[in-house]
Amino acid sequence: MAKRKAALLLLAVAATAHADWSIRSTDSEPAREGIMHRHVVLENASADESAVVDLAIFSSKSCTLRVIDNPTGETLSDTMRREKCAAGVNGGYFSSDFAPIGLLISDGKMIAPLQRARLITGVLSASVRGVQILRVREFSRPEKIGAAVQCGPFLVDHYDRVHGLDDSTAARRSFAATTTNDRALLGISSEISLAELAAILTTTRLADDLKIQRALNLDGGSSSAFWFARENGSAFSIREQKPVRDFVGIVPK
Repeated sequence: MAKRKAALLLLAVAATAHADWSIRSTDSEPAREGIMHRHVVLENASADESAVVDLAIFSSKSCTLRVIDNPTGETLSDTMRREKCAAGVNGGYFSSDFAPIGLLISDGKMIAPLQRARLITGVLSASVRGVQILRVREFSRPEKIGAAVQCGPFLVDHYDRVHGLDDSTAARRSFAATTTNDRALLGISSEISLAELAAILTTTRLADDLKIQRALNLDGGSSSAFWFARENGSAFSIREQKPVRDFVGIVPK
């Protein structure tokens, strides 16, 4: 009984720590087509921790996503410039022989099929229905899918953080999310756990009118990368630390 009470106490302390994230500062800059880059610095005073999150926020009415296959291992920054994307992040998981793990659809062509595995529980897709994040069991291809990448785990579902996420491993994280007001975003964080990222996405308003509906973790750690084209022609870039197999880019419709 004592052990059970101790375990419940630890869970309660962890939940409180997760909820204590607050925004210390934000900076925003626009790009073409109304896409916004938001740089957010956060702190968790109870745990004496800090984190940085960068977001590319866009309207799914005026923009969509492209999944760009990268079998030759080019960098995100070179690929985004060449493909004339407004912003982008790295995509899904890949094996030691550089083959994609899970569904990968690039420019309407299937590169790798859907898989059912414990970690890759979601699909980020773009079609005539807009930008969607779906559970694997929800995904089907009755209509033309222009872009899709399978990854995971889910971070946020139905506006609430997913429980049971890893809270012990800190690493850079990249992710995608759908939000209120027909908007979506791509993002990257500094070194935090999956549970901390889920808490940040649900307990803080990263933008005043932004509420995360669903969020999906992409390949993290040394694969994480972020790129944003500024209005003046320069770029804000966080470079990946190793070649990655695919990228997700934001492009005007």
